[in-house]
Amino acid sequence: MVLALKDKWIWDFWLAKNESDWHIYFLQADNTLPHPDDRHRNVTQGHAVSKDLVNWAFKGTCFAPSKTEAWDDWTTWTGSVLQGPNGTWHLFYTGTTHAHQGMHQRIGHATSQDMHSWVRVGDGLCLDLLGSNAKYYEEYTPGHWHDRAMRDPWVIKNPEGEGWLMYFTARVPGRSEPNAGGAIGFATSPDLNTWTLQPPVYTGGDFGQLEVPQVFKHGEHWYCMFCTSAKHWAEGYKAVNPQVPVTGNSYLIAKSHLGPWQAAVPFLDGSNPGNRYAGKIIEKDRMLSIMGFLDSDKLGKFIGQVGDPVPVAVSADGILSVMEN
Repeated sequence: MVLALKDKWIWDFWLAKNESDWHIYFLQADNTLPHPDDRHRNVTQGHAVSKDLVNWAFKGTCFAPSKTEAWDDWTTWTGSVLQGPNGTWHLFYTGTTHAHQGMHQRIGHATSQDMHSWVRVGDGLCLDLLGSNAKYYEEYTPGHWHDRAMRDPWVIKNPEGEGWLMYFTARVPGRSEPNAGGAIGFATSPDLNTWTLQPPVYTGGDFGQLEVPQVFKHGEHWYCMFCTSAKHWAEGYKAVNPQVPVTGNSYLIAKSHLGPWQAAVPFLDGSNPGNRYAGKIIEKDRMLSIMGFLDSDKLGKFIGQVGDPVPVAVSADGILSVMEN
């Protein structure tokens, strides 16, 4: 079975586990919109629960753009959910505003006691491209790239000490080739509330954007999953990867959560047109699988559903491969 709604398209999603329940949060929009691309500017966040990642109970809309003028009054896009030390659940999300024509992305924070009813912390804004480390990030540059990339926050507990770490989709300045600017941004927090922007942890020059990052450890390796389009493969990555560029999901690999990160060859999981996107790796009983939302069918028509998990194999040297039926 797939996660599908009769009246809505579904795309980017993220997962959180609470005891035996898997909670999935996803971007959703009415499928009566004139074109599937219109969904990005007419978005809310939905919520469903499952015991097995296959059979889902839809719980309804759980978060939406601000109804009054604010930094997130146009869109509330992709994020992550985790539980803090006192039991409170934390949602980190992407926001844009009408005031900047939706082109300036920032990162917000909301909390919940029941994993469904989310309340912004203050006005919600928790991280922007400000401070001494903002120089390491590309600002909105019309004609060079289509937005100011600061989105898709993925938050984990610091594996080597106190505090919390945030990874996010970003870009770095000074690259003449637009597709060489994709980066993984980074921020730190002592308490999940106060965040400090740090230099990016990855500026490899391999892709124009690395969307929806997911950072995790498996075995001896750290992985940073991401998704990207075939049209956003950089010339440098094409030079080391003989594959025909595809749209889909791949990963960076490292020995530390701080890198140095290296883009995987071959690209993990893709097709033309792209089918599975915004992929997430799930670990259950020490085995890995991948879930993604179903983007396009073979004719390029948008689908807008979340697919079932598919097993992923791990080689002795940490290389991942999708085990399709």
